[in-house]
Amino acid sequence: MPISPVISRHDFGPNFVWGTATAAYQIEGAVDRDGRGPSVWDTFCRQKGKIKTGEHADVACEFYDRYASDLQIHKELGFDAFRFSISWSRILPDGFGPSQGGRINEAGLVYYDRLIDRCLTLGITPWITLYHWDLPQALENKGGWPNRKVVGWFAEFADICTKAFGHKVKHWIILNEPLAFSVLGYFTGQHAPGRRSFRNLLPVIHNTALAQAEGGRIVRRNIPDAQVGTTFSCSPIDPFTPRDQAAATRVDALMNRLFIEPALGLGYPTKELPFLEGIAKKVAKPGDMERLAFNFDFIGLQHYFRAVVEQSYFMPYLWAKDVSPLRRGVQVITEMGWEVYPESMYRIIRQFSQYKGVKKIYITESGAAFFDTVQNGAVNDAARTEYHQNYLQNVLRAKQEGLPVEGYFAWTFLDNFEWAEGYRPRFGLVYVDFRTQQRIVKASGRWFQQLLTSQKPVHRH
Repeated sequence: MPISPVISRHDFGPNFVWGTATAAYQIEGAVDRDGRGPSVWDTFCRQKGKIKTGEHADVACEFYDRYASDLQIHKELGFDAFRFSISWSRILPDGFGPSQGGRINEAGLVYYDRLIDRCLTLGITPWITLYHWDLPQALENKGGWPNRKVVGWFAEFADICTKAFGHKVKHWIILNEPLAFSVLGYFTGQHAPGRRSFRNLLPVIHNTALAQAEGGRIVRRNIPDAQVGTTFSCSPIDPFTPRDQAAATRVDALMNRLFIEPALGLGYPTKELPFLEGIAKKVAKPGDMERLAFNFDFIGLQHYFRAVVEQSYFMPYLWAKDVSPLRRGVQVITEMGWEVYPESMYRIIRQFSQYKGVKKIYITESGAAFFDTVQNGAVNDAARTEYHQNYLQNVLRAKQEGLPVEGYFAWTFLDNFEWAEGYRPRFGLVYVDFRTQQRIVKASGRWFQQLLTSQKPVHRH
């Protein structure tokens, strides 16, 4: 029996935004077609041992070819917004634009124009993410995000995209999870481009924060009526024991405060993370600290789990480490090894609402990977349905308390290429058979359909 929603769309009010979130590299495929240049992820996937399953996203979900029929499914499920990213190297195969001797790939612009038009025809509002981790390899060859020139490279990319699509698209997200691509890409090496060096850390943080604000200014200049935001991966941080409180405070500064506070004009959280003082001393140029601030219309929170940490002498600068859900005896753990803890959704909304400069919050990603099996042509993913229902109840609690949360984007629409994990973890509301490209709407997708298209509040009897 499918689970009936115990919440109703009406509970959230008429203006609450319901969407799904995706990323270009994870779904499009067609990596070498129509003039697209390689990205750091294309290169990373070719390196032995970088992707757990040894896979790549050359084909992925074939969304590049199947977007029209996929968006039809999206429409049938009742979602009114579709979040997708633009592949930088599909627009600028050389990484940089005409002002620096590069070329614009017209075929790339035409593709996204058609995708946007298909959304609009179906009554789906397009939400564009400008950067979802796929730096052109040509720019990585010139130093990538640790090279200060990246701010200018990104600015030109943002300028080209907003001039091309700004008359049709009014919701823009500058960066997807800056902490992930900067720290995991250039410090720990877990994500593309897989570089590991402390020398990169301060420049990559600072250049990312500068690009975040600069991108915002460009969108606002080119599309005065746009809603401009950026997104952060975030988790409430709990100490494992009372004596781990200082460790939890440091981890919170890194995971939750590092990029929002500069945007709000508060600077970097140097009190908790003294190593960040090196940015002002060694990395920043005159006027930089003022340029970090931008008055975003909204903030996107990407929330999946809470973190529980303890003091550790083995992790430099943070002096803290994660205490795994297994070690804590947690009952419900996703395939990614993440704790399912719905109350953390309420807590993180409350935490970010306390900043004076945060006007509106959207949950721009939340979801769960579980072992999905097809039986008799159906995927009964009760655990995922329960995840979304329980996390949404906590979104509703925050909203009812007057916190400014105005939308929820499920991660993700289609099962996809899950970065360094390969294709095994499935987060989708729609099952994809990667051999045949067949789509099967999962029970969780049908649950959303019931929630979003039912005319009256639905309650479980």
